[in-house]
Amino acid sequence: MCWSAGADLLVGSAVTAVGVAAVLRAGSGPQLPLAALPLLLGVHQLVEAGVWSGWAWARMAWAVIALPLLPVYVPAAVWCATGRRSAAWFTALGAAVAVPLALALARHPVTAHPHGHTLDYAIGVPAAGLLLAGYLAATVGALLCSGDHRLRRLGTVLGAGALACGLLWRLAFVSTWCALAAVASVLLYDRVRRTAVNSRSPQHR
Repeated sequence: MCWSAGADLLVGSAVTAVGVAAVLRAGSGPQLPLAALPLLLGVHQLVEAGVWSGWAWARMAWAVIALPLLPVYVPAAVWCATGRRSAAWFTALGAAVAVPLALALARHPVTAHPHGHTLDYAIGVPAAGLLLAGYLAATVGALLCSGDHRLRRLGTVLGAGALACGLLWRLAFVSTWCALAAVASVLLYDRVRRTAVNSRSPQHR
């Protein structure tokens, strides 16, 4: 998140609660991985509260979720929920991005320094610009090409937010973008809720 450990705790707790509600509504089945995304992002924000406190394990846990995990998890969850072939390609792209990110985490220590009211993470990722482009293409692209208007709306919000974060907080882009993704989880909960309601309606039986 931004601003402080307290802000991370507040937003992380709220988003985690949204994620728990989404998982409970989704139940088991192909919608579950997508419904669990707000839960993952909420926990991610809670972990960042530990980064503000200087805990090494929190820096590593935050980086593992933000870098190698999310570019694979997001398109894979969209693929599972929608069955779209395009999501499979975005999942493959996310995996291609995740491999060098995971290797960078294995080889270099994760550092984080306050930069105003955000955190500036440094990991020593090679070809960072190219990997960032692939990262955003995999995550945002999977949502935009999902064939679901609510997921497209989420992808539009995240894409616009990523651009704004990059322009306003260049040094702390990853931290602020992940905060935006966490807050946008509310849109995911709305989709899960509506999908659950529609699945119980007479025309879906």
